[in-house]
Order: sequence, then C-alpha cells, then structure tokens
Amino acid sequence: MQFDLQKSAAQKLLIVAHRGVWGGNIPCNTIPAYETALAQGADMIEIDVDFTADGKLIVFHPGMERPFLGFGESLHRMPWDFVRQLRYLNIDGTPTQFGIETLDDVLERFKDRCYINVDKFWQKPKEISDAIRAHGMTEQMLVKTAPQAKYLDIVEEFCADMPYMAIVKKPEEMEIARSRKLRYVGTEVLFNEDCSPFADPAFIEAQHREGLLVWCNAIVYNYRSVLAGGHSDDRAVLGDPEGSWGWIADRGYDLMQTDRVLESVLFLNKTGRRQRG
Repeated sequence: MQFDLQKSAAQKLLIVAHRGVWGGNIPCNTIPAYETALAQGADMIEIDVDFTADGKLIVFHPGMERPFLGFGESLHRMPWDFVRQLRYLNIDGTPTQFGIETLDDVLERFKDRCYINVDKFWQKPKEISDAIRAHGMTEQMLVKTAPQAKYLDIVEEFCADMPYMAIVKKPEEMEIARSRKLRYVGTEVLFNEDCSPFADPAFIEAQHREGLLVWCNAIVYNYRSVLAGGHSDDRAVLGDPEGSWGWIADRGYDLMQTDRVLESVLFLNKTGRRQRG
C-alpha cells in the first residue's frame, strides 16, 4: 500500500478512529480496537503512546490508569514486567482478557495497512521516532501538536521528515508552525461556533489551493469543550447525522476523527459523501 495523505484525501473523506473502536468488552488503544476500526472502514487509527519506568514504549493514554485499569499508580513508575500483567477493565469495571500493547507490536501489526496518528509522542520523541523508522513506517505516520515552540522544536529535531499537522484554535497560529522546518501537510482546526473562520468553506478551499489538508473532529472528549461547533458524534447518533457528519463532509474537510466509525461510514456512503474526485 502506498501512503500519501494528499492523494488519499483527494479520493475520499478520511475517517480517523479515535483510539480505535471500543466499547463493551473491547478496550481502547488495543489491537482488537484498531482491528475493529479497520474492519468498519477507518483509514487512520489514533494511538496514544506512553512509557514504563524502564523505558518500554506502550500504547496507553497517560493518566488514565484508574478508569481503564482500576490501578492508582502511574505506569511511569512501574517496570514493563509488572505492567504487562495488568488487564484493562471493560465498561462495567470488570477485568478483560486484554493487556497493554507495546508500541512495537502495534506498529508491526498495522504496517502497510493504514495511516497512524501518533499522539503524546513528545514525551519520548527520539525513542518513538526511532521505533517508527525501525519499522520503516514514516510515510504512514501523522504527527500533530499545538503550535508552541517547545513542541515544534521537538518535531524539527526528531521527526521533521514525517507528515505534520498543527492543532490550532486561531488562524494566526497556523503561521507559527508553517514558518518552521517541518513537513507541514495541513491543520487540525478547533472551533466552538459556526461563525469561526475555520467553519467557512472558503477557508477550507484556500487551504486546498495551497495543497494543504484540514482535519475536523466529530469526537466529544469533554462536552464542555466543543471541538467542531457542536457537529459531533453525539448529535449524529441522537438523530441528526446530517447536522454532524453530513455538515463536516459538505464543508469539505479532509479528515474526520470519530468514535463512531461504522455509523459514520455507512451514513457517508449511503449519502454519497465519502468518495471524492
């Protein structure tokens, strides 16, 4: 499989599975969750990278030990031999058969199969970048950060050859990232209301004329912090997919991050909005 984000986005709206597809007994950030996401039609998986006390790179959302594992200590303080024995809890708080994955295992499992957005990479940028290169997967990766100097310095030093997007809330933040020596492929936009310039089709068209992509979020990470003017997964599954996934597709966004891969793919395919070009 050849990986070129611009070419892929020209063909269809790319669906990004936020931590995979999880629920019931399948926990997020696990190989089963990612396999489910691909089976349901995702083009990219989002993975969170953490590490153990002895430096083992693992796929886990930092700070979520108690809700996901029922474990009160930071995994940063525990060796891999201990961490590997832990088991995720399901949505009822009952232990599952699924343990924490290593970054190497996840990379090898999905090599040549899909795009991968590596989140939290700035905690161990050299080690994570080295692992990606060791697996020969730089073209599959997408790196994103806020356009702050401390993060941009890290990207420039360790992964300037990997596709990069800035996560922005204000238009002026875009230029901060674009002035750096990065492989800048586009922008993830965050906005509270439709009056934002980021919700204007003219903005998206202008980005496309420059060969840049625009990422929009349908996920609801915290309902108090609106990511895309309320055009969310919740809105879609509660009866208004036109006002959520349809709105995002019609605006011309290139990537949509969702927790509802199957439902969104079925809707976009049924309404003829997934394929482009």
